[in-house]
Amino acid sequence: MDYKFSNLLGAPYRGGTLLIHGSELLSPVGNRVSQIDLTQSTSSTLPFENGHQVRTLALSPDGRLLVSIDVEGRALVINRRRRALLHHFSFKDRVRSAAFSPDGAFLAVAVGRLVQVWRAPELRKSVAPLALHRTYGQAHADVTVLAWSPCSSWLAAGAEDLVVRPLSLNPIQGYRVPSLMGHRAPTVAVQFSSAAQREAAGLLGLPTPHLWTLAQDGALYTWTYEGGGAEEDRAGDGGGAEGPHQSHEYYGGHWRLASKYYFNQRGARLTAAAFHPEVGLLAAGFSNGVFDLLQLPDAVIVHTLSIGSQAINSLAWNAAGDWVAAGSAELGQLLVWEWRSETHALKQQGHAADVAAAAFSPDGGLLATAGDDARVKVWTPATGFCFVTFRDHAAPVTALAWLPTGHGLLSASLDGTVRAWDLVRYRCFRTLTTPDPAQFVSLALDPAGEVACAGTRDGFQVYVWSLKTGRLLDVLAGHEGPVVGLAFAPGAPLLASASWDGSVRTWDVFAGRGGVERLQHSHDVLALAWRPDARQLAAATLDGGVTLWDPHDAVVEGTISGRRDVAGGRLASDARTAGNTSSGRAFTSLAYSPDGALLFAGGASRYVCVYDVAERVLLRRFATTANASLDGVRDMLNSKNMSDAGPLDAINDGSDDDDLLPDTLARRDDDLPGARRVAVARVRAVALSPSGRSWAAATTSGVALYSLDAAGAAAFDPTDLAEGVTPEAALRALRSGAHLRALLLALRLGEAELTRHVLLSTPREHVPGVVRLLPPALAPGLLATLGVLLAASPHLELGLAWVRELARAHGAALSSGAGPALREVQRLLSATHADLAGLAEHNLGTLDYLVAAGGLAGVPEQAEAA
Repeated sequence: MDYKFSNLLGAPYRGGTLLIHGSELLSPVGNRVSQIDLTQSTSSTLPFENGHQVRTLALSPDGRLLVSIDVEGRALVINRRRRALLHHFSFKDRVRSAAFSPDGAFLAVAVGRLVQVWRAPELRKSVAPLALHRTYGQAHADVTVLAWSPCSSWLAAGAEDLVVRPLSLNPIQGYRVPSLMGHRAPTVAVQFSSAAQREAAGLLGLPTPHLWTLAQDGALYTWTYEGGGAEEDRAGDGGGAEGPHQSHEYYGGHWRLASKYYFNQRGARLTAAAFHPEVGLLAAGFSNGVFDLLQLPDAVIVHTLSIGSQAINSLAWNAAGDWVAAGSAELGQLLVWEWRSETHALKQQGHAADVAAAAFSPDGGLLATAGDDARVKVWTPATGFCFVTFRDHAAPVTALAWLPTGHGLLSASLDGTVRAWDLVRYRCFRTLTTPDPAQFVSLALDPAGEVACAGTRDGFQVYVWSLKTGRLLDVLAGHEGPVVGLAFAPGAPLLASASWDGSVRTWDVFAGRGGVERLQHSHDVLALAWRPDARQLAAATLDGGVTLWDPHDAVVEGTISGRRDVAGGRLASDARTAGNTSSGRAFTSLAYSPDGALLFAGGASRYVCVYDVAERVLLRRFATTANASLDGVRDMLNSKNMSDAGPLDAINDGSDDDDLLPDTLARRDDDLPGARRVAVARVRAVALSPSGRSWAAATTSGVALYSLDAAGAAAFDPTDLAEGVTPEAALRALRSGAHLRALLLALRLGEAELTRHVLLSTPREHVPGVVRLLPPALAPGLLATLGVLLAASPHLELGLAWVRELARAHGAALSSGAGPALREVQRLLSATHADLAGLAEHNLGTLDYLVAAGGLAGVPEQAEAA
């Protein structure tokens, strides 16, 4: 039961800051932050949640410290390398921009009309994580953009009052903050120029740029600073900078507007921009989905790309200047473009609407999801990446089922079709239809993979097809309400169907005898699930209960009352408190654990409940989200947010925060003009992996993945520490030749870098002896560490030696508890083998060419000699 949050799949990008550090892309997803490794093609989500949608991210220059700030101004300070939450902090107002200084010593934050500069938090927990250094209040409207100078002593702030203000880090006697005016639209980006840009401007005969400002109307202004003596002279005038960090580069002179450039994209509004001062590039994104790359200082367009028809909300450069990341909130899409080679380094798009169904493949290595956006996606849970998307459905997809081989997938949709997908050729190889139009809401496939059944919402029937021929075999009638649940009994020719008419029916599909039993309930049946031994059937009803049946004798074995367990928070439209309302308190999805001892249930709330089947008691309740931007999360609502017209959150005031909310918040046809529907936190489906070590919940925010292996290889256990367990002790043991003790100490400390150093420093001939004496309980963790080592280290032979000896000595321990790690190692080895095979083939072709060319060159010499 020690399941931990592992990842969030299918969550679309809904706006906010994008950051690239090294080969990793950081992006807000709801109230969490995701990390995408662009070279290893892996995606992970940090296990920390803000209280609301994350809007602003700030990353220290070394990439270790991450600050995530939500729309309410509450921040989390995270040690990103260790995945540890250090501090909670509140700025007490909306934050539009935040940036660390280049030296990493300060954090600048735009809080409403103020600019606050804080001393950067430390990488350890402390009583006061942030110390306020200075506050600037010259702006007459909200500050929207910030930029530091390369020397970390000056700060440029652009506000909605159309003014950009250069600010000094420390007070300077006699310095008055100048106002750089001239723009006719709010500022989108500002940037201090680098030495390389100034040198390039001199070579081109252009004015020396010191500051760039860019507005929404596409106007790029170049500002130059003139006057004043040398920096050393001004510093010695006694004018006085307080503190060692202040330079006088922009003190004693005046700013002048040197040049203007206009590059608006066919009348579209400029919505995002990012400067790269070292390379001299500017990326500008527009409301029509187009972004331009411009070469500075002369603002020449070098590249133009369109990622869709919707606005681009954020842009970011990597340090080398060859990758540019673009995010579109309307499309829910992230794109990383390698502009020199004109190729995609990343192109990911989550589900644009709610995820309605999820299902693990028979081997647990893949996860299929379907949503109200009529898309079917297949993910690799080990990497967090979607590798195929099927778009043939024309209406929301409601159910999924895997073929027993794992090479195919079925999906049912409200468009009246059941489609079979080939995961080898990535195409639809069978489309199952009905003589009359129907809307399918449930789907089941027999254990042999030959017969497919789908239940309808409008006709109250169950259609049966032969998957091999695509022929309709039978139509099962008898229900008097929508058939919302279908499931074949494992290992038995029995089909169970659940309906809103309050009954569960069992059918003998293969013998053609029709209905076998009718299991009547007092309320509408919303979901059902078979126990893996086919001796028990669970049915969830509208009153919040779960009835456990013996399907063969049609006898009730027990009931579970889950009304209080599934109860969520109070909706904004509820007239009663969360404790007094009973609407929607029911489970809509059920799933048994592989051993049949546990029952997972999810419904119209943010909770997933886990029950002990034998004792029929609640063991644990998982909260899939804490995002208060969604409806139904809070138990208590503030009455000041209510008006005569309803909740204030439901009124669309045209603010720019609307793009941070899920697509389900879009106005419906029956909504009044100006109204905004807030998405309700709920769990549409629950799916367990065949091994039982992980499970997935299809929620409003995406597919939340929980796993027993989420802690990874080097989980830190403070109860396993002693006074002598230190990194210094591990290094001393390594230097003295005690390689086993050094490895044990590194694993107990949970230090990934220390463990990697020990593994690489152990001689090849000592590896078998060290692995043989290793405790079996540590084998799965060591294998996961080796998977990371193989992905990032050039020492392939030594890493393979560790893996081979580990498999030989601890095969039993690995087979029972290291499934994800084994699959990850297999994936890495397969990818390495493919790379080496391609390289070897290329080298052989080159050698053949050189040999042939050498032979041809010797022919004329032989002819002359003859």
